[in-house]
Amino acid sequence: MATIKKRSVAGVVALTSRTFFLQIINFASMFLLTVFLAPEIFGIFFVVTAVVSFLNYFSDIGLAAALIQKKEELTQEDLKTTFTIQQGLVILLVILAFLGSSWFAGFYGLSPAGLLLFKALVISFFLSSLKTIPSVLLERKLDFNRLVIPQIGETILFNLVVVFLAWKGAGITSFTWAVLVRGVAGLILIYLLSPWMPGLAFNRASAKKLLSFGIPFQANSLLALVKDDLLTVFLGKVLPFAQVGFIGWAQKWANMPLRFIMDSVIKVTFPAYSRLQDNLSALRAGIEKGLFAVCFFTFPALTGLALLASSLVQFLPRYMKWQPALLALYFFCLQAAFACVSTTLTNTLNATGRIKTTLKLMIGWTALTWILTPIFIYLWGYSGVALAAFLVSTTVFLPIWLVKKIVGYNLWENVGKPLLGALIMGIVLYLAIPLVVKGLLGIGLIIILGVIIYSVIMLLLAKEKILEAANLALGAIRR
Repeated sequence: MATIKKRSVAGVVALTSRTFFLQIINFASMFLLTVFLAPEIFGIFFVVTAVVSFLNYFSDIGLAAALIQKKEELTQEDLKTTFTIQQGLVILLVILAFLGSSWFAGFYGLSPAGLLLFKALVISFFLSSLKTIPSVLLERKLDFNRLVIPQIGETILFNLVVVFLAWKGAGITSFTWAVLVRGVAGLILIYLLSPWMPGLAFNRASAKKLLSFGIPFQANSLLALVKDDLLTVFLGKVLPFAQVGFIGWAQKWANMPLRFIMDSVIKVTFPAYSRLQDNLSALRAGIEKGLFAVCFFTFPALTGLALLASSLVQFLPRYMKWQPALLALYFFCLQAAFACVSTTLTNTLNATGRIKTTLKLMIGWTALTWILTPIFIYLWGYSGVALAAFLVSTTVFLPIWLVKKIVGYNLWENVGKPLLGALIMGIVLYLAIPLVVKGLLGIGLIIILGVIIYSVIMLLLAKEKILEAANLALGAIRR
């Protein structure tokens, strides 16, 4: 218990620190790319990436997650059986992707450069599959201090290459070279940090046990793919690439707060909750800490982003081209606020072995997304995509109720208080922005004011929880 707690906190600190560092890089890169590249190029990149992401969900049929969630110690039979099944599927998918690449380019009207990007992403997909077992071994140990190093290296190299080439006028080819560099660098780094000798083997008993969790898990992931990435593929066919670029821009910015903290918490809590699934009191404490951490950072960040987005676009002349995406950004911010709660709780269901329950939830969310999105596109154009996503996210009460049935937890303390703090901060900033924001300096002052207001409110509402979390984080940093 002490080891799990210590490593979990250290893992969150490591991942959050990594994410903070990488978000600065991604933020700067995103800003420069939106200056150097046209919306159409972003639209092509988002569509092609979504198509290749579709392959990922067939690459291991949930076996990696099954290895992490497994209660017993892993054996070499488990690892080699997983590697054999996964690589068989990956090689088949790579062959099919290359055989169908010309048809794919014709279907979307891609240029030769767009087709080359597709092939580069397929190669990167193959390289990524080779990293699965070393990554699983680190996650099982909750050794996220090492796991973050390849991710940092990949991101730095990707952004350096793509921004440099975009600046030089390479267009969509900028992404092609950046994707290949990222794939090779990540593979080398993960094997240096977590050595494992790949081997082929098949143990029927091991495969059967792992697949009993892996197949429902992957079905759940596949539905998430259909709901999100396949929807982007659909949008690329029914909307101009420029409008797909607007949607991708709005969604990427709205999801940045989630990527900053929620992804780190989810990455750590899945293996941690898996180790605690038979200890309900410890599990409850973990759920509450995870929810509070996610909501504490995400709610104010989304509120500030929504309030300042219009000013940022207005005061950056070359950013005015993204003004048509603002309405979509607002809806995606609302959707992200609900998603940070629902994703944290569905992760709990998965970690405790209730994968079929989350599968049912995902079926409902996917059906709603595909029913509402085409209707809303017809009624309100591309902004209807974001409105549909927001309405689907309001079903957050379902995972809240399902997890409460398993283990009682305090929703008000861990979700309600951060929400109240963010709302009060938002009201004050909404009134202050017309008076203060006259340029970029004013935007900076508003951000500082928001941090101060939110910090004071949360210290009044949840001082003990904040101090406890701060002490745990500082202890992990010292260690």
